[in-house]
Amino acid sequence: MPELRDLPAIESLLQSQPMADLIERHGAQVVKTRLRELQQTMRADRLVPDWGGDAAGYARVLKQSLSTADYTPVFNLTGTVIHTNLGRALLSQNLWRDIEPLVTRPMNLEYDLAKGVRGQRETVVEERLSELMDCEAATIVNNCAAALMLVLNTFGLGAPVPVSRGELVEIGGSFRLPELMSRAGCELVEVGTTNRTRLKDYAAVAARASMLLKVHPSNYHIEGFTESVDAPELAALAKEHGIPSCVDLGSGSLVDLSQWGLPKEPTPQSVLEQGVDLVTFSGDKLLGSVQCGIIAGGKELIERIRSNPMKRALRADKVTMTILNATLKLYKDPQQLPEHLPLLKTLTLSQQALQARARQLIDGLPKPLNGTMIESEAQIGSGALPDQTIDSIGVILQHPTLSAQKLADALRRSKTPIIGRIKADQVVLDMRGADPMDELIANIQSLDLNP
Repeated sequence: MPELRDLPAIESLLQSQPMADLIERHGAQVVKTRLRELQQTMRADRLVPDWGGDAAGYARVLKQSLSTADYTPVFNLTGTVIHTNLGRALLSQNLWRDIEPLVTRPMNLEYDLAKGVRGQRETVVEERLSELMDCEAATIVNNCAAALMLVLNTFGLGAPVPVSRGELVEIGGSFRLPELMSRAGCELVEVGTTNRTRLKDYAAVAARASMLLKVHPSNYHIEGFTESVDAPELAALAKEHGIPSCVDLGSGSLVDLSQWGLPKEPTPQSVLEQGVDLVTFSGDKLLGSVQCGIIAGGKELIERIRSNPMKRALRADKVTMTILNATLKLYKDPQQLPEHLPLLKTLTLSQQALQARARQLIDGLPKPLNGTMIESEAQIGSGALPDQTIDSIGVILQHPTLSAQKLADALRRSKTPIIGRIKADQVVLDMRGADPMDELIANIQSLDLNP
């Protein structure tokens, strides 16, 4: 056991090879401060751990503590493709390169080049959405919860808004629809029951309602003795009483996913075609773009939403608008989407391609690790199609002495953290997120597998 007098000098630790990667990633001052803190704790406790005299030991400890101090790329091998905790939908490198001049130089964000006067920042994106969705107008805010909140505040401020009890959802981070409605200034009127809501339940309160809201159950699924009101019925009831109707899709795809063998999900445009006045959906889920909330529908209603002072507080920035615009351009040629949109490329990978990835990974495992290929299922994730999965291929990773949890911890500590899942006390790595393979294998080969 080292003693206090054996503690190495901070400067010698900073100049050691084990610290080089940490200094490059986090900066010399950050690493220096953390090293001093470690040694101050040792001196205060008058106790030096086994690694206290070794630069490599300090590097291991700092690597763990500093891993949460910065954003870093990871491998999402969880089997949940659109993972809220891991950044949701991916952007293509080509798209990012294309928009680089727009975010690194001045751009015509709110400038009308034809007239030489101030313009609207949403004009370009609105035109693309209107064309793709065949709708009158659209507006953009910073996420889908903001989109719904803005709609509610515009049309339901200080007034009753009925919602089915079976649609009073809680989304990620413990955000609940009733609380969001309260913050939007609405009076929530619960109708129906958890499993069965009929049109007559809405009709009983429609005369005093300010709008009718339907929430697509994108993050849960109820089976059995159930009944719900379809969007066309709700839209017709709203029109009968002269109030707007809105469907919050949460996750929304502008194309029919079933053409690629994926589960079918209602598109925003199909909802509007059913007579609904407004639809809200996310940009970073099935759309495969950046985080934002999209509100589409009738022009008059969208203009009322835009005139709400809250709109400015929730508006999207230039980076969001340029990424969304670049993504929407890809939808002009839907058949080529799996080639250019990372989300669809990942979701449409064949079992043969996934098996090839699994074999390549297993062949590249260092001793004493071993892997076994298995058939598995992946979730699309992040509130998209919660009751349906897609076929996938996984690799069970095992170590002769490390538990599944210890092995998972080691994977998270790799240079590019590898995030898998533990199932039946085994580490499972889903191959849909195993790209680039060379980097993944290199990371696993350099794992620190000390207990």
